[in-house]
Amino acid sequence: MKTIDIKTITTGLRFPEGPAFAPDGSLWAVELKGESLVQYVGDRLQRFQVGGAPNGIAIDAAGNIWFCDAAQNAVRKFDPLTRETTTVVTHVDGVVLNKPNDLTFDSAGNLLFTCPGESRTEPTGYACVFRKNGEVKKITTDKYFPNGLAFTPDGTSLVIAETYRHRLWKGRWAAATASWQEEHIWCAIGGPDGPGGPDGMAFGPEGHLYVAVFGTSQVRIVNNNGEVIRWLDLPGERPTNCAFDPADRLGLIVTEAEKGCLLSIKNYLP
Repeated sequence: MKTIDIKTITTGLRFPEGPAFAPDGSLWAVELKGESLVQYVGDRLQRFQVGGAPNGIAIDAAGNIWFCDAAQNAVRKFDPLTRETTTVVTHVDGVVLNKPNDLTFDSAGNLLFTCPGESRTEPTGYACVFRKNGEVKKITTDKYFPNGLAFTPDGTSLVIAETYRHRLWKGRWAAATASWQEEHIWCAIGGPDGPGGPDGMAFGPEGHLYVAVFGTSQVRIVNNNGEVIRWLDLPGERPTNCAFDPADRLGLIVTEAEKGCLLSIKNYLP
């Protein structure tokens, strides 16, 4: 595979996850085991203690940082201006959320998130949507550790990683009804024997899906046909998620949990 240039832009993070870029261009991530959100801007890292076990991140148009909290079983929101954290979603179908993991907004402003709970050996994981009208409902069930999720660039299809079955599911997304339709296994994306598999992911500027495969030291790249066409070898065995800098200053950002760092890759294209 292609040799890539990788720059470590910060270290010392306690299980980084969920990178995302804010409207002001700053890079945000979480420390799952550090109870913090982190902001990287101008080669400077700042921590914001929020408690719990923050995981994935999604940032709205106003710059609010939405994140899953696996310890508090909630979706929470952090306002960078006031530095206030509020709890937004705690239940679905009258039951407390089961360790929410990752999240993303659709084109209509609905918030989707996965809840794997402890579904490593039993298909008890699910995913939900929090609609703009305040409704919370499940969009899929019976999964083995549903994890990262991403919309295709046109917003019409949703992909969800099922980590402990080493595969990606894909289906049509109907924003008007907030429903995931015709979901099907789209890509087999192998992890190691035992723990590990596809984690967080993001679509690149060329339309391919970049998937952090936990436990493999790789980001694997999937084409529109659901085929792994190449991969990027990384330092550290535990890449957890990835995001693309819309300004292309930092290129592809990968959170890596084994070494506790943020990686920047600028020559990820073939």
